Amino acid sequence: MRALDDVSLSVRAGEAFGIIGPNGAGKTTLLGCLLGLLTPDAGRIRVDGHAADDLAVRSATGYLPERLVLDRWMTGLDFLEYHHALARLDPARRREEAAAALERVGLAPGDGRMAIRRYSRGMLQRLGLAQAMLGEPRYLFLDEPISGIDPAGVILFRRLLGELRARGATLVINSHQLDEVERICDRVAFVRGGKVQSIETMEAGAAAARVLLVRWAGGTQAEAVAPGRLAALGAGAQATLIESKPPEARFSVADDEGAALLLQTLLAAGVRVIEATPEGGRLERLFVEQGGAAGGGAGAGPGAGPDPGASAGAASPRGAAPAGGPA
Repeated sequence: MRALDDVSLSVRAGEAFGIIGPNGAGKTTLLGCLLGLLTPDAGRIRVDGHAADDLAVRSATGYLPERLVLDRWMTGLDFLEYHHALARLDPARRREEAAAALERVGLAPGDGRMAIRRYSRGMLQRLGLAQAMLGEPRYLFLDEPISGIDPAGVILFRRLLGELRARGATLVINSHQLDEVERICDRVAFVRGGKVQSIETMEAGAAAARVLLVRWAGGTQAEAVAPGRLAALGAGAQATLIESKPPEARFSVADDEGAALLLQTLLAAGVRVIEATPEGGRLERLFVEQGGAAGGGAGAGPGAGPDPGASAGAASPRGAAPAGGPA
């Protein structure tokens, strides 16, 4: 049984690279290999010309694992100071930078003085991200980063990842949250049965066909949105009316330009459009097309195997020790 089989890919400096696929596909194993926490049986992994477990790479790497197992007796601030020390960052700035890291992820000073055993799932995830960002790493590996996060936290995480990208950090993100991956990443690899089935460029999604759900304002005259008229307007904009159920209709469009032309045509014809959204994102469609929705765990395909997991704790590659483990 092989968790990964004949995987070949490259991640460009400064890009956000996503990894998606069904459970048991080998995603977390792949992440563990990229981090140098697991050693492949064959082949090699290089990060800027260095081995993945080279100390020069680890000193510039941040990691948020899927399964956070932290020392529950520690306070949040103690935890960050501990990892600040493991990363060999300036001890004179340790307390200041640990406190700033807490604030950066939306945790209050009082949260930092609280024992980790009292943290909620979302607070733990925020703390894990704060640890991963210590020292402004050049490479950031995130395994299910928004798991257990409330909507406010999702917005915060999205903003923080955008800031990291703006300063040139390279992000590798493994997540089942397809809409967030599509929103953040430049390219996405679909992994199934231990193999990379495809690598998609998100910008290319502008040329992909999709179904557009169009909703109009209440009080719009029935004649203006009669099915026959909507079908004719759609045809004039090279779109196809699929279904009309006031106050909304579904159209098939060829791409972003087709969607824009349809909306322009409807508005010009007096249809008071208040919302237009695609039905399902590009990655959701890809997931279904690749068979991901039907499952892809152990036994789902050639070479499929369970993910052994890259780490059971909040590992700090820069310190080469898991949280709570010996340095």
